[in-house]
Amino acid sequence: MKIELNPSEAMRWSGRAGMRQRGFTLIELIMVMVMLGVLAVFAAPRIFNSDDFYARGFHDETLGLLRYAQKTAVAQRRTVCVSFPTASSATLSIASNAPTPTTPTPTCSPALPLIGPRGESPATIPATDHGASYNGLPGNFNFNGLGQPMSTAGVLLGTQTVIQINNASNVFVEAVTGYVHD
Repeated sequence: MKIELNPSEAMRWSGRAGMRQRGFTLIELIMVMVMLGVLAVFAAPRIFNSDDFYARGFHDETLGLLRYAQKTAVAQRRTVCVSFPTASSATLSIASNAPTPTTPTPTCSPALPLIGPRGESPATIPATDHGASYNGLPGNFNFNGLGQPMSTAGVLLGTQTVIQINNASNVFVEAVTGYVHD
């Protein structure tokens, strides 16, 4: 069976077969522009705003250091002191004297430095030169041997401790349990 095409159909068919498509269609160009727009809206501010990056890192360091302090207090059954010497640093130490019947409140002055998880002595968050800092100076507190937060006078804290960090979420220390979270 032989199919014959009239001359106009043959011309259209052969013309299309010989041409190659070059470039992009309008729909493809629009889709690329839409994807670039979405990236610009969501990704660019995160990439170019490094202050938020360093603030989040500072937040994570604070969270990790406080969790380390609480776990060390429980593991060693000793009081671990948390102090904030500046608005951009924190230091951990172990109370120099264990509680006794005559001195039920161990003091943190003088204190033994607590070796940090990376081997630094004392365990500390170094002051950052990128502007990450606490919102105000957090109050010093201690973790007792049960991991509960106490005031520096040795009284169990009755309310949640909130440590505010500029450009990042807050760090919370629960009153009864000493659970550290954000």
